[in-house]
Amino acid sequence: MSVNEGRLVRNTVLTVLALVVLRLVAAAFTPLTFDEAYYWMWSKHLSGGYYDHPPMVAFVIRLGTMIAGDTELGVRLGSILLALPMSFAVFRAASILFGGERVAATATILLNVTLMAAVGTLIVTPDAPLLVASSFVLFFLAKVLETGRGAWWLAVGVAVGAALLSKYTALFFGPAILIWLVSVAKLRGWLRSPWLYLGGLVALALFTPVILWNADHHWVSFIKQLGRARIEDFRPAFIAELIPTQVAFATPLVFILGAMGLHALAWRNAGALAARTLINAMFWTIVAYFVWHSLHARVEANWFAPVYPAFAIAAAVAAHLTPWEPRAQRLGDFCLRWASPVGIVMFALLIVQANTGWLSGYRRDATVRSVGVGWRELAAGIEAVRVRSGATCVLAPDYGTTSWLAFYLPKGSCVVQPSQRIRWVNMPEPDPALLAGKLLYVDELRSGGRPYLTDAFGRVERVAELRRMRGSLTIETYALDLLEGPNGEVLDRSPPPELE
Repeated sequence: MSVNEGRLVRNTVLTVLALVVLRLVAAAFTPLTFDEAYYWMWSKHLSGGYYDHPPMVAFVIRLGTMIAGDTELGVRLGSILLALPMSFAVFRAASILFGGERVAATATILLNVTLMAAVGTLIVTPDAPLLVASSFVLFFLAKVLETGRGAWWLAVGVAVGAALLSKYTALFFGPAILIWLVSVAKLRGWLRSPWLYLGGLVALALFTPVILWNADHHWVSFIKQLGRARIEDFRPAFIAELIPTQVAFATPLVFILGAMGLHALAWRNAGALAARTLINAMFWTIVAYFVWHSLHARVEANWFAPVYPAFAIAAAVAAHLTPWEPRAQRLGDFCLRWASPVGIVMFALLIVQANTGWLSGYRRDATVRSVGVGWRELAAGIEAVRVRSGATCVLAPDYGTTSWLAFYLPKGSCVVQPSQRIRWVNMPEPDPALLAGKLLYVDELRSGGRPYLTDAFGRVERVAELRRMRGSLTIETYALDLLEGPNGEVLDRSPPPELE
């Protein structure tokens, strides 16, 4: 390695470390989203599967809380630190596929400054470990290409298995790999090699706990998630949301570079055929499905996480390996120069806005309901009402409120969602004695009352109304009702809609 290459690698490492530190600081003072609190509850009862997703996110959170405790930082620590192996894998993949440390360094930094990576590892969801596993799938496939050694297919199997343990979207890696092998003549021999199929068996073995959990629970998670692919009606308006949301999640300048890179890989023969085809297969296979999915349902922006390693490498190809006409070259140079500053500023502004609401003048925005700003103070008020009223357990109607209550109320508090019990099937049910006394029901204040409460309990008394605040903005007002005399079982064990 030359002196210049060594300096480039060192600067890349320092940049990634600085971005990780920035996320750790943001994680320490940003309240949890309701999904993070929900996954934190999973982490207290580890299992082979859960109603919504495979289990990897719970293990990642468990690792972080073992180090930093049941704090916002602890919940997010493992996810944020995953950016380090992710960066290594993308660097090595780009270096192997397109040669040279410059492309590798650029791809690594561009991936890290996207909101998909910055927010996607800060806000811990199944997409965080999936993003990392996707990077290693790409890296190990690049090693198969570079070395021609079949043993690397076992590593591919490990990476795909880890991806499958993160999110079911990883199933698309199978078709993507097959498309790559079939499309490149010199790679078709792998279709006759036992190494390819041994790698598939490794992936299946790692995924086995999820299969066994589903078998024990009537295949409910498979039915819930895979059933989303079924089209019952066409609503193509959702497709209009795809590009704007990805421009935001990639950040605009990285998005432009990535789009230029995909064009170069498809039409300008940038790089060797096998490398170009691999990036295209890993990107377009998943994108094609989500475009199709958007014809009948909304596609959330974070669902595109597994294509971002390939997208970042495509952006680096556009920046360094593709000859452009003067106007396009100036655009590419501008995007490369300003992509990192713009991405970092966008991340910082998003964190400031989520926590304070300053940028919108304390008005509502997209983060206001999902990020738990004000919940610590709200939980203190709820606990005071619970103690004063003598309630032995707190009930909530949805998993988000239940999870926030469990995280922000005093440790060991009895918190229960009486409905949708499949969400909590891995956890022990509360002590019946705690459900036999007075119960405090916490829900958003709604017009028209709560007739279902009066049907289910002999006595319902409104004891308080508390507000969740961000600055001067009232995010939500919660009604607290004291319940006594249940007319039947407090817990509704009806099967989930997927099994009806």
